[in-house]
Formats: sequence, structure tokens, C-alpha cells
Amino acid sequence: MDTWQKSSYSGEGDGNECVEIANSRTHITIRDSKDPAVGTLTLPAGSFALFIEALKKG
Repeated sequence: MDTWQKSSYSGEGDGNECVEIANSRTHITIRDSKDPAVGTLTLPAGSFALFIEALKKG
């Protein structure tokens, strides 16, 4: 079972939009904390940093 961590950028309270991540040695999984049942995005652990850099660049 994955252990989910809420983004530190989400702020306080339940009304904030944010994401949660769960990580292991082999993969990183991302989900919407407001609606976790909708689905997840799973990336190989080595690709996560590249994914974040691409998001920052737009």
C-alpha cells in the first residue's frame, strides 16, 4: 500500500487545491488530493525530476 504525502504548497485546510505523491524505489505516483479516486499518474522514479522540470518550463 502506498503512503501518500500532501504537497507542502497546498496550504492549510481542506479547501485548497493540491496534489499528493507516493514514492517507492521504482516509481512515483501522483494524484489529486480532492478526488483521489479519479486516477493516478505513475512515473519511473528516475523520470520524476524530468517531469517536474518540464512542468516548470510550461
